[in-house]
Amino acid sequence: MAAIAALPVAAILTASTGGAPTKVALPEADCCAELVAAGLDLSAAPIGAHYTVLPQAELVASRSAVHRSALRALPVGVAPERGLQIKTILAERLVSAYFPQIHSIGGVRADALKWHPMGLAIDVMIPNYQTTAGKELGDQIAAFALANADRLSLNHVIWRRIMYSRTGKPYLMPNLGGDDANHYTHVHIATDGGGYPTGGEQYFG
Repeated sequence: MAAIAALPVAAILTASTGGAPTKVALPEADCCAELVAAGLDLSAAPIGAHYTVLPQAELVASRSAVHRSALRALPVGVAPERGLQIKTILAERLVSAYFPQIHSIGGVRADALKWHPMGLAIDVMIPNYQTTAGKELGDQIAAFALANADRLSLNHVIWRRIMYSRTGKPYLMPNLGGDDANHYTHVHIATDGGGYPTGGEQYFG
């Protein structure tokens, strides 16, 4: 699993709100207390090493295609995929396949920052997010994304006001005033994209 850290986050702190980005320096204790309270298990195991995204021609030509044929082809997931980039689609399909409790995932939408408009991010909406079960589900999804950071070309995850990136330590975001803005209602997963699909891609998991 990739290590976790704070990126230069001025550009992504308000990824789901469109507000002016702000970085707030917080005492170490505040960050760690919030992390303990969140209970996020960062030891989640990565999924099978052989899941991949391949254009059809490469899939057919690949010597290991016979081995991949036994894998489950990931169907279209919960989110509208139009406008999403390849790695973001992969993240969305994997979350949809591995977490059937999820019935709503947001994708492309207007925003002041690039993540959603450019198809680089999804918002995984957590049912009953105020409950213990809802919080645990969000923890599992955030940990799943972080455990598979390399395969997803993960850029960052935001869940319950905490920003996680691929390197370094998490940090607590400023309070933006509401459950949605503070990412209590959803897990925000952003990738580096991988380009827009051409229609020949296949997704396995």
